[in-house]
Amino acid sequence: MTASGKTAFRIKKVVWRIETARKMAQFLSFALFNAVLFGLGPWPIVLPVLYSLGVQQKTIGDAFAILQWMLHESIFPWLPLASFFLIAVFLGRTLCGWVCPFGFVQDLLEYIKRKHIELSMRTHEGMTRIKYVILAITLLVSGTLAISLATGVGGGYKAALGAFAPGPFNALSPADTLFAILPRMVLNLRYANLDAFVAGILVVRPLLWTRLVIMVLTLVLAVYVPRSWCRYVCPHGAALAFLNRFSFLGLKRDPLKCTKAGCRACVEVCPMKVPILDSPWEKFTDPECIYCLKCVESCTTRAIRPKFP
Repeated sequence: MTASGKTAFRIKKVVWRIETARKMAQFLSFALFNAVLFGLGPWPIVLPVLYSLGVQQKTIGDAFAILQWMLHESIFPWLPLASFFLIAVFLGRTLCGWVCPFGFVQDLLEYIKRKHIELSMRTHEGMTRIKYVILAITLLVSGTLAISLATGVGGGYKAALGAFAPGPFNALSPADTLFAILPRMVLNLRYANLDAFVAGILVVRPLLWTRLVIMVLTLVLAVYVPRSWCRYVCPHGAALAFLNRFSFLGLKRDPLKCTKAGCRACVEVCPMKVPILDSPWEKFTDPECIYCLKCVESCTTRAIRPKFP
């Protein structure tokens, strides 16, 4: 085996090791989120991960979905805001890489194709702004609704929003569709008359069909572009990315060990396209980093390490 072949083998070996640990953490987290099915919970825990407010059998709450719902109910969302702030300050976007159920689904879909589409950095950087726009629109709609309801003039606004009032983002969220709408449809199919169920599905329901199309497109895109939802669309990621800049947790790169000139292993394995080699070596807390630690394990010289604080 050539020297380059041995290096590639070592990289694959260590990446597999960290990926196994991470997949186990993601699987256990996914099971924990649904542990109420086994008689556990529900627990008053709110985390900034993409799940669904529509799953009645949930043990842990989706902070962003609860934030939208509390604004809809004219309640100040101190609990979800505290969840975003505390998690981001102490752990950055770690939950995106190790806990988030929808992130877990994307990581599994990544294995369908061995070769993925590589976007240019210019395209990537431009598309990362989409999630901030979605976050801003969601907060604008929920915020103005809360203010109008609090002042007693929001009845018409709420009626006009319809299904979007309790959650402007969650009304179209692919996670809600995958974790709540589809299971509900399956249960309806199981207990309802088949002909009546098919007839009901075929009825023109724009919101339902829009949700299904968005979900399918999101999942298909995740097959070709790893973590595409997290990179470009997720408002949870946008909020955490903004706060991640101030996180105690970060990564450091030892310039004496790093063979930067002839190696780009850390950059190539990063699912979020973080410019690791262009970041400060003392400590970097890139907004897009989800701390999956693929870069740490792929570095053959062990030049990259987590740093806290």
